[in-house]
Amino acid sequence: MNTILGIDEIVYGADDLDACRRFFADWGLTLVREDAAGLDFETLNGCRVLVRSTDDPALPAAMEDGPTLREVVWGVDTQAALDRIADAIRAEPGFVSTGEHGVQGVQGEQGERVGCTDPNGLAVRFQLTRKREVEVECAAMNTWNDKPRMNQRSPIYERATPIEVGHVVFFVKDVVATERFYTGKLGFVPSDHYPGRGAFLRCAPDGGHHDLFLLQLPQAKSGLNHVAFTVRDIHEVFGGGLHVSRSGWDTQLGPGRHPISSAYFWYFKNPAGGLIEYYADEDQLDADWEPRDFEPGPTMFAEWAVEGGLDGNTRRQKNAGGPQGKFLTEKR
Repeated sequence: MNTILGIDEIVYGADDLDACRRFFADWGLTLVREDAAGLDFETLNGCRVLVRSTDDPALPAAMEDGPTLREVVWGVDTQAALDRIADAIRAEPGFVSTGEHGVQGVQGEQGERVGCTDPNGLAVRFQLTRKREVEVECAAMNTWNDKPRMNQRSPIYERATPIEVGHVVFFVKDVVATERFYTGKLGFVPSDHYPGRGAFLRCAPDGGHHDLFLLQLPQAKSGLNHVAFTVRDIHEVFGGGLHVSRSGWDTQLGPGRHPISSAYFWYFKNPAGGLIEYYADEDQLDADWEPRDFEPGPTMFAEWAVEGGLDGNTRRQKNAGGPQGKFLTEKR
C-alpha cells in the first residue's frame, strides 16, 4: 500500500511576487527564504508554499495561462512507499526521479523525489514527508450532550496561523480518467462524487474528507480552483478571514459551511493564482465510509455563505453599517 500522508509542498508560478509576499504574510505563513529564485513560506507544521516567477525555466509546464499552481508534492511515510510509487508511475508521462538516487533535485531539494505528470497536466511529486508534528490549542465545542469547555470562553483570533495545506482542488478535462490515475496508481480513496462531474478523494482510508477534489465543468478545462489551508477551529476561520479582509484582500465567498464535508470555509482571491481557503471542522472518515453521490448545485456547495465576505473593520457584511454603540437588543 502506498501510504501518502498529505501535501508536503505546493509550488506557484506567479506574475507579481511583491503582491504574493504581502498576501501570504497576511495569510499567516512564515517567510523562510527570499532570493532571486523566489519566495519560500512555511505553515506551522513545515508544509511549504513556494512562489516562483511564471517564466522560471525550472518550473514544470503550466496547466493554464497566468498565475497558477505548477506542482504538488505529496509526503509519504517510508522509503518503501516511495519506491512503490516510483514503480507504479514509472511509465507515466513526465516521470522523474531526483535527489539522492538520481539527478539533482529541481528546486535544490534534499533527499529523493519521484513524480510524473497526471492526466490533467499537473506535475505531481512524492517524497519522504518533511512535515513535523505540532500541538496546538483548539476550541472545545459545548453541545447539548457534551460540555467540555467549563469556566472558560472560546478563543478569539486576531489573525490565522495555518497548520498545513489541507487540500487542493482542480478543474479537470476528464474527471473519470484523472480519478482513475489517483486511485489506481496512487491508492487514493473516493469519499463522495458528483457523478460524471466531480470526485472527492482522500489519500488514505483514514483521514479528512478530501485531500484532492477534481471538478469537470460543462466546458471542460484544466486549471486551479483553489488551495485550502487547515486552521484550528471555526473561530480561527473567522479571525483569519477578518484579518485578511482588514489587510485589503478581496473575499470570493465566505464565511460559510459546506454540507458535503461539514467544513466551515472562507475563500479569498489569491494573487498567486486561483482562490485560497481557510477551513476547519471537516468530517473524518475511515475504511468503513461508503462514498455518496450528489447532484452539484449551490446548496450542495454551501449550506450557508456570506456573499462578498465580512468587513474586517466593521465586523459586518461588506457594505453594511458598522456598530453604532448600542446593544442589539436595545430599544430604538
